[in-house]
Amino acid sequence: MHHTARTVHRRVACVRSSGRSPLGALEEAFLALATAASPLTLPAHLVCDEPEQPALPVDQFRARLAHPATSSAQRERSWREVVRRAQQLGEPWGTVAVAMAVPVLRRVLARLARPAHLERAEVEQEALAAVAVAVRSVDVDAADVGRELFAAADRAVHRLAYAARRQAAREAGSAAVRLGRLARLEGRPGCREAADAAGVADAGRQEDEYTVLARAVRAGVVGIAEARLIARTRLEREPMQRLADERGVSVRQLYRHRAAAEQHLSTHLREQLREQ
Repeated sequence: MHHTARTVHRRVACVRSSGRSPLGALEEAFLALATAASPLTLPAHLVCDEPEQPALPVDQFRARLAHPATSSAQRERSWREVVRRAQQLGEPWGTVAVAMAVPVLRRVLARLARPAHLERAEVEQEALAAVAVAVRSVDVDAADVGRELFAAADRAVHRLAYAARRQAAREAGSAAVRLGRLARLEGRPGCREAADAAGVADAGRQEDEYTVLARAVRAGVVGIAEARLIARTRLEREPMQRLADERGVSVRQLYRHRAAAEQHLSTHLREQLREQ
């Protein structure tokens, strides 16, 4: 049973690093099982009242399982059988059990109010991991095993989205205080000395750049979180990986955010120069 969750976690970890969709990678593995020379099958009578053949490849079985004409009783007994095999036999049935949930997971993710800075791949990974864990622990004699798996995924992705929104709010609040202080330094005597006392390298140049960021935030050119990203990685030389871990996004996505923010800032500064 533990092997099921470990297998899915390894698979989604690999696709996360490569930028591929975790759901897409799982689908590839699932379809490979269904289209092999000796395809993996399930009893047809679980989803068909009068089956024409004794067994169905797992992809055809899933299509029947998701079909509106399939009764709730057929779905319940199908999920029990799939999860029972995953728990008792391990792989590849663990992969099959999680992949059986993919059609519903796509609907769950489509309904999710996902913050803009939260990558879809991260959400997909969270959903798949939640289903993998639930497959391992759910009671196969429960009234509706499938619903238990879907509910676990739904809870997981909503927790992830909530945490991302909270983190963004905390960052925005902290950055607002800091940039506000920097903005108030503008034009005051002793600005360079204050920066030197704080141990900031090349104080005069950096204070000017901080002030530019503060002005850009006030003008609505960049957001607080974007200005903080530029300040911490460009001026303070913090590793991009550290900020990516804090915000729960990939380094690649954070680089894209910074590049877009810097492009807006650059355009704004050029326009100001033309006006002078």
